[in-house]
Amino acid sequence: MDLSYIINELGEERGKYYDAVAPPILQTSNFASNTVAEMRYKMRHEADAHLYTRGNNPTVSILEKKLAALERAEEAIAFGSGMGAVAAAVLSQVKAGDHVVCVKRTYTWTKTLMQRFLPRFGVDVTQVDGSDTANFERAIRPNTRLFYLESPTSFTFELQDLAAVAALARKHNCATIIDNSFASPLHQNPLSFGIDLVVHSCTKYIGGHSDVMGGIVCGSRERIQKIFKAEYMTLGAVMSPHDAWLFIRGLRTLPVRMERVADSTQKVVAYLASHPKVAQVLFPFLPSHPQHALAHRQMRTNSGQFSVLLHADSLEQVDRFCDSLQHFLMAASWGGHESLIFPMSAAYTSQEMKLDLPFNLVRFYVGLEDPDYLIRDVAQALAKM
Repeated sequence: MDLSYIINELGEERGKYYDAVAPPILQTSNFASNTVAEMRYKMRHEADAHLYTRGNNPTVSILEKKLAALERAEEAIAFGSGMGAVAAAVLSQVKAGDHVVCVKRTYTWTKTLMQRFLPRFGVDVTQVDGSDTANFERAIRPNTRLFYLESPTSFTFELQDLAAVAALARKHNCATIIDNSFASPLHQNPLSFGIDLVVHSCTKYIGGHSDVMGGIVCGSRERIQKIFKAEYMTLGAVMSPHDAWLFIRGLRTLPVRMERVADSTQKVVAYLASHPKVAQVLFPFLPSHPQHALAHRQMRTNSGQFSVLLHADSLEQVDRFCDSLQHFLMAASWGGHESLIFPMSAAYTSQEMKLDLPFNLVRFYVGLEDPDYLIRDVAQALAKM
């Protein structure tokens, strides 16, 4: 399907809703039936019929159809947050006594799920450096049931060879899940490389305006229906109709936003990579990056995140740089219109965040501002280190 068709038309049934250009928000918890037979049918087919919004809502369904198509999946299912999607996808594939191989340096709360939550229920987790596929093979046990990927990873942006890991997983009868939030469905489609389930924090690029939270899981109809009947309906971490409508609105501008972000990021990265106060830029699309060729093979182009290692001898120097920035907001998330930083030095005062990363690492997210405007801001802050 054409990208323009998916974003602007798929699933919207305009003739059904008064030819409205924007889809309606069907803000209802419940749906009535005219006969017992109709209600009986809805109860038996809740994934496809409208019985109760926790199971199926028309506005949410529009978003699910669009995101499934963008990820080249048979189906998708929406959640109230990105972690709701991650947790449901993982729980759908494991049970007590199973073993998971997960990449290191995932999103912080995914790490918490793997290290603290799953072991409580008898699921063992081994974390590996995913940049070498051989590390997955070395970690496999007879009870390994899942490989969990995040490519690129949070903060350090290492890649996994998706085709190679997927082939290894199939050989050992393991499922594969990837968090594809970094790339967006426009820049990378892991199902095409053999990955089984793709999750996104819709809060990031899909929303695009830093005003709504949600998540999505995309995959085969069989796997999505399994999640629907268990984790989705039982745990209830569903997306509201209004939030789904905001995400549909965000999708309208996703291609132009991602194009702008990609272009601006390249310019900001080029400036920082040549600056004497920057020791290293962690960005897979730099020619000097060891996985540069893999990045081009798996992703259509870059998105807006990268990290820098500053030439700094103390926390105070890093803090001075970050505090001097005037146009980069300091915040934990990313993916909206605004440019952001996340200084690792902030985590060094928190006992809850031991990320095994150097204190001089600063993660950047480039938004929709003019790149020269952002470069001037970085330049004046580096001068004050």
